[in-house]
Amino acid sequence: MNVKTMSDQKLKNRRVLIRMDLNTPLKDGRVASDARLRAALPTIRQALHAGAAVILMSHLGRPREGAFDPAYSMRPVAERLSWLLGQNVRLQSDWLDGVDLRPGEVCLVENVRFNPGEKANDPELGRRMARLCDVFVMDAFGTAHRAHASTHAVAGYAPIACAGPLLTRELRTLGQAMRAPARPVTAIVGGSKVSTKLTMLHALLGRVDRLILGGGIANSFLAASGRAIGASLHEPELLDEARDILREARLAGVDIPLPEDMLCATSFSEHATPRERDAGDVAGDEMILDIGSKTSRKYAEILRDSATIFWNGPVGVFEFESFGQGTRAISQAVADSPAYSIAGGGDTLAAIDKYGVAGNISYISTGGGAFMEFMEGKKLPALAALEERAL
Repeated sequence: MNVKTMSDQKLKNRRVLIRMDLNTPLKDGRVASDARLRAALPTIRQALHAGAAVILMSHLGRPREGAFDPAYSMRPVAERLSWLLGQNVRLQSDWLDGVDLRPGEVCLVENVRFNPGEKANDPELGRRMARLCDVFVMDAFGTAHRAHASTHAVAGYAPIACAGPLLTRELRTLGQAMRAPARPVTAIVGGSKVSTKLTMLHALLGRVDRLILGGGIANSFLAASGRAIGASLHEPELLDEARDILREARLAGVDIPLPEDMLCATSFSEHATPRERDAGDVAGDEMILDIGSKTSRKYAEILRDSATIFWNGPVGVFEFESFGQGTRAISQAVADSPAYSIAGGGDTLAAIDKYGVAGNISYISTGGGAFMEFMEGKKLPALAALEERAL
């Protein structure tokens, strides 16, 4: 990775603009999980210790671009960061025309997605962001797969563009793990849709020994193998693709153990009554919302016998207590395994936080889509921009 790094820059009395991934879940106007905020703290502290005036920017959620929406304001993030950092983090609402800031101070600018042209990677928006700083630091691995104004265009116009400590560490750790993982290698891929992780699934078949599927993805594969899934979330248009992946896995010697039992309900609700069903016995009006106890034990055995684990996505609707036992069991099994474990993705981080297993996961990546694309072997646009500026 041929890029400049923040650690090598002189930051004293300089204005440092850091693109971070502070996209964190909110509940009742407060930060519900601060895992990504905690991951950002070392970079902020390093810049402050070096004597910089620090400007932080991030997106939050998916607001309609170009319009302020209080539901997606960074205010709760600024408040939580202030508490975590032990000093005031000012929220700056109007910021593209300049920010008044002294060395040793920190401000968080309002949601970058409130600005027209953010997602389109508008060059003029990138220029305006770049004019705020002496040094631009890209430290948001979670958004490195997006060519947006705040991740890509700004890097082309800032006086200095470099990678932050978190981004550097993510790329180094993931790169080493992907190049020469200890075997057997097990990947856990959960989530609602096969379509969002198709490329990743194909890429993993050449790198892993076992592939555990969860959520709507597992439902589609169950349906593709001829099992009844009732009214469960799945993608019928991708059943042939799922069959191709199962065939490809058999030829590659990769085991894809599908759920043997599951927890079902007739409504998608936290108050729904769980019903345990064996695979194939799901009634027409039932939805699969979690894996069952037999499957949880089987997956735990596989994880205990693994030397390397990649984990991206929950195996059930863990947000509902009645349907979180599978994700809880997976979380604990990954934590208890002697394997080198790497976990990534927003829902995965939320599960790790909820079940209190962070201390026993070898490496927790802050990326979701970036984590997947890196595992697919794709070039990340934000990294490409930094490499161009290093020439």
